[in-house]
Amino acid sequence: MAADQDRHRQLAAALTRGPRRRVVLATNVAETSVTVTGVTAVVDTGLARRLESDPARGLDHGTWSPLLHMYPDAAIPVVQLSVQTARGAAHHLALGWALRPLAAQGVLIVGSGHMTHNLRDRAPGGESAAPLAYAQAFRDWIDARVQAGDLAALVGYRAQAPSARRAHPSEEHFLPLFVALGAAADDYRADRVYQGIESGALAMDSYCFGPA
Repeated sequence: MAADQDRHRQLAAALTRGPRRRVVLATNVAETSVTVTGVTAVVDTGLARRLESDPARGLDHGTWSPLLHMYPDAAIPVVQLSVQTARGAAHHLALGWALRPLAAQGVLIVGSGHMTHNLRDRAPGGESAAPLAYAQAFRDWIDARVQAGDLAALVGYRAQAPSARRAHPSEEHFLPLFVALGAAADDYRADRVYQGIESGALAMDSYCFGPA
């Protein structure tokens, strides 16, 4: 609510008439309509983002690697979505909300990634390597918030979770969790169907979200 009020104040200040001419930039012409008071002209830069698909591009390893084990006959249709790392956790949670009607229709929504993913900390030995303490602490913190349905804390994990930036120097392997969370019901039940840490630093915890 406070953020919405602040945006409204900024918009009002931008559109208030003054001695100097102002140019208002927006991501889409629809957001700078000539029906808005104080806007007398609109210039379309042609830079609005459009949904595009590339039928020639194959499935990413984050898509085919789990599906190879889940559906080895490859007899199901698959649509993969790009992770938008620069837009953060809240955006991907909202993306999951947008996909929720598909989940209600029986479409399986998979968020494929890693609970922790710092390849610089990877140790030899695979599953036999001793788990690093920070990877355990991070995955335990996340699990507690997932089980509690504390979405606000999860979205703010980068500042709140222990060793978050070491667990994920970049976010692309963690953001799919938020899509799955958003697609789940508000009163979801989270079953951790697998937990394990490979090579000391790569937590592989997996969740299935269903009705409570």
